[in-house]
Amino acid sequence: MANFNLKINGKNHQLDVDPATPVLWVLRDHLHLVGTKYGCGIAQCGACTIHLDGVAMRSCIIPVSAVRDQAITTIEGLSEQGDHPVQQAWLEHDVPQCGYCQAGQIMSAAALLSDNTKPSDEDIDMAMHGNICRCGTYTRIKAAIKTAAKVG
Repeated sequence: MANFNLKINGKNHQLDVDPATPVLWVLRDHLHLVGTKYGCGIAQCGACTIHLDGVAMRSCIIPVSAVRDQAITTIEGLSEQGDHPVQQAWLEHDVPQCGYCQAGQIMSAAALLSDNTKPSDEDIDMAMHGNICRCGTYTRIKAAIKTAAKVG
């Protein structure tokens, strides 16, 4: 066990955990931030996507010891009221069906739009590659990202 001071969603958290513990499990099991989902455990599905210093990352494979002083943002920290442009566009386009992958999808889309305010279809495809939606809402996801880009 080791002591870690993590900045998550703008707040500092002191945790005593095994340094090899994936960030996903620190968030879910130790801090009860359950919006970040477990999907595959091998960084292939995108359900566990968070931001590390604004960069979309798969939290299931990042050991807490690798975070260091990077700020972590989860779906809970994207906006207090759920009014981030991507979240609003998701509702407008009725993107979720089962909803399981949506937090990861939203976090990947938000990271894309923070770097590229006018993404092309190719930019969207590249940024969202690896975010798997078993319900197949990819067309609505792309439309929502385009709508959020206009607002953001």
